[in-house]
Amino acid sequence: MTRLVNKTVLITGAAQGIGAAIAKLFIAEGARVVLTDINRTLGQQLAEQLGEMAEFRYLDVSDESNWQSISTGIEEKYGVLDVLVNNAGITGFFTDKGLDGPHDPEHLNLDSWRYVQQVNLDGVALGCKYGIGLMKKSSGASIVNISSRSGLVGIPGASSYAASKAGVRNHSKSVALYCAEQGYAIRCNSIHPGAILTPMWDAMLGQGEQREAAIAAVANDVPLKVMGEPDDVAYAALYLASNESKYVTGIELNIDGGILAGSSAAPKTDD
Repeated sequence: MTRLVNKTVLITGAAQGIGAAIAKLFIAEGARVVLTDINRTLGQQLAEQLGEMAEFRYLDVSDESNWQSISTGIEEKYGVLDVLVNNAGITGFFTDKGLDGPHDPEHLNLDSWRYVQQVNLDGVALGCKYGIGLMKKSSGASIVNISSRSGLVGIPGASSYAASKAGVRNHSKSVALYCAEQGYAIRCNSIHPGAILTPMWDAMLGQGEQREAAIAAVANDVPLKVMGEPDDVAYAALYLASNESKYVTGIELNIDGGILAGSSAAPKTDD
């Protein structure tokens, strides 16, 4: 388990779900991981569970001053960043800020739209900006941006989320080409999960028998007939973060059980 030995990694949105799964796997593969999130309690608890190779730092990805602070801290402590996983994101539904829509194209609430863009797209853009600055000293660095299948297809009821994830997809390509043009040893790729069972789905799935029925309904629309797990995305991120993908940049990797291969690609709500 040595695919990331001697690599320093920063993961956003790492307190739970896909981010937490990536953090656990990366540490198992020998990485030093800086877990970041706005949820201090869950983030600190996870860092303690993962041991001395993990540390937690608060980071609101939509706030550039937060990025400036964490960038300075990483440079002072580690000197270089080898892997950045821009994972933090929101659907825009069930927020605690009163900015939960509507999100359809005809009735969208502009403040809600902007909030989703700030977290999902601005957060990735800022991550790439400061990540590049920290990665120039690395002999082989990798930026992994977590987009969604919703970045490849439209969602009538969640247009802001879909637009933000499409932006992540395209910005990843721009970053990949820019780094290549500049001669930086930095690759950038995007991952597009679909129907992954994470806490993001909890409010939509409900509880008890309702939850089980909802999961079964979602799984029925997946060619492999099962919802994915956070580890399915984590292993994809591991490949893109490791030196095994040293000739891979600017790609989009779908982790969706075959959804995007067929006619059921367009989700009814969100991913």
